[in-house]
Amino acid sequence: MNRRSREIGISFTISALMLILAWRTTGYFSYTNLVDLFLTNLSVVIVAIGMTMVILTGEIDISVGSIFAICSVVMGLCASKGLSVFFSALIACFVGILCGALNGFLIAYIRIPSIVATLATMVALRDGLRWSTQGAWIEGLPSDFQWFGMSPKSYIEFAIFVMIGIVAFTAWALHFLRVGRNVIATGSNRAAAQIAGINTQGIIFSVFSLIGALTGLAAVLNSVRFNQIPSNSGIGMELKVIAAVAVGGAAITGGSATMTGTVLGVILLGCINSALTFLGINAYWEKAIQGAIILISVSLDTFHLHRQDNAYSLSA
Repeated sequence: MNRRSREIGISFTISALMLILAWRTTGYFSYTNLVDLFLTNLSVVIVAIGMTMVILTGEIDISVGSIFAICSVVMGLCASKGLSVFFSALIACFVGILCGALNGFLIAYIRIPSIVATLATMVALRDGLRWSTQGAWIEGLPSDFQWFGMSPKSYIEFAIFVMIGIVAFTAWALHFLRVGRNVIATGSNRAAAQIAGINTQGIIFSVFSLIGALTGLAAVLNSVRFNQIPSNSGIGMELKVIAAVAVGGAAITGGSATMTGTVLGVILLGCINSALTFLGINAYWEKAIQGAIILISVSLDTFHLHRQDNAYSLSA
């Protein structure tokens, strides 16, 4: 299936869902709800961009929810101890890079399968955080912590600028920078990439460090929405971002994905989640829908891959 065709299909699905919501609900398109939708899914978009890069190499990261929680708590602890919000944010992002680099080292150089390595770090980081905080929320944050000391409107404008900048830069880098093409080559055929002189281990280490950095940034942007920080944030984030990347048309086996598709995937899933509430459907269906989306997307890619293989065999 052509990736652009998948994007067009998602766009039509989103449009159809919007029409249903306009017909069956009131208040869905209010300014308050649209702002809440954006802020709720902002962190998902940013982490999903990093997940797209990881999946492009043929790997996966299911530890992002735990890294998100750790970076959120680190951000709050630093700010509550008197550090400026700016330096607290930098430290949180640096912690995200360290966590991502740990995953990258285990996968690229120790050669542990990514599903195993990130499952282990997911559990270890989450349980370590639970033990160190005893489940307590981070309180006593300074007055300029919330919204970075801006007005809510200014913060929203700032967040939109950051999100668009990240999406645009990563999309440009994949098409026009050598490192972007190396990421795609690594996921398309790792052995051929190595023969071509590409440092595939370095590429894998780099994309896991990148998703760690983006997860840290997402945690920072999410944390400043509140005057308290829960120690259990990020639960279920890995399922959301993987589902968004999969429904956006990324090949789970690597080598093919678009940032536009990922963003559309986040929009679709975010709209579905909110629509369940407005349509009076039990919110517990959200996880079932996300799982079904992943299953359908992977099945479509597998079917397409088999068709390509069969066509190649017949032509040979």
